[in-house]
Amino acid sequence: MEKLGSQNIFIAWIAWHFYEMPRFLLGVWKNYILFALNYFSLPLLLKSFFSPWRRYRWNYPRGFYLFEIFSTFISNVFSRLIGAIMRTALIIVGILFQIFVVFTGLVIFLLWLLVPFIVILGLAFVFVY
Repeated sequence: MEKLGSQNIFIAWIAWHFYEMPRFLLGVWKNYILFALNYFSLPLLLKSFFSPWRRYRWNYPRGFYLFEIFSTFISNVFSRLIGAIMRTALIIVGILFQIFVVFTGLVIFLLWLLVPFIVILGLAFVFVY
């Protein structure tokens, strides 16, 4: 748009609408996809899938106390199971949100490209009927 004074305004609008704005919209769309990925921390959730929930873990007792060792083991297993269940729920919500962002971005991008044609068809429809 540097040469706006020397270009025809219609050519400048075509270049803006079909070249500059789609590039901008794709950049915004990419930022939303990265935001959704980072907001739900999907890579981190997958890396720490079987980690204890909220780092709740119990230390094993010193000495040979069979009941306390077994109790600590069961508590740590349950903490890891709760962590896996919660992370599964968060991963599902994150993937659904990511799908929503991709689909919404695609619809907005396609609508932006089709708006001039929709306006022309709408005007033609008004004047014909």
